Amino acid sequence: MKEKILVVVDMQNDFIDGSLGTKEAEEIVNNVKKEIEDTSYTKIYATEDTHYEDYLITREGKYLPVEHCIKNTKGWYINALVKEALEKRGATYIEKNTFGSVDLMELIKNYDKEIESITLIGLCTDICVVSNALLIKAALPETDVIVKANCCAGVTPEKHEAALETMRSCQIDVI
Repeated sequence: MKEKILVVVDMQNDFIDGSLGTKEAEEIVNNVKKEIEDTSYTKIYATEDTHYEDYLITREGKYLPVEHCIKNTKGWYINALVKEALEKRGATYIEKNTFGSVDLMELIKNYDKEIESITLIGLCTDICVVSNALLIKAALPETDVIVKANCCAGVTPEKHEAALETMRSCQIDVI
């Protein structure tokens, strides 16, 4: 049997209702929880945007001068409803300090079973979701990579739509 992998990107408090939160991010929480509960997924990875006290002097911090996802702060933790669902499904967590995770891509690329599809959901569509989707698609060009639009939110609705269109252009299935 081929494996179906789910990647839950950065469903952390700071992106939902914290320093970089949006109403659109708040609105997808229940959809994300339901998707995690879908037992057709045989493996689940969850990324955690992870920064430290020196964030504002990093390259990213200079371009996005809003402290967020500082490790072990309230904003860094995954939303409680999402975390509960992830725990029940035995998710594997991956900390990342930038938009796309090379570690995640390598784990999936070197997965020891045949993969049917890889589905991505989470935040933010136009930054971390698109970055991870493109890394995975580049590593596994013959594997179906899917993004569920109703389980993602961007920095703005317009950027969300633009990112979805970019992924479609790169042969990522947006449903």
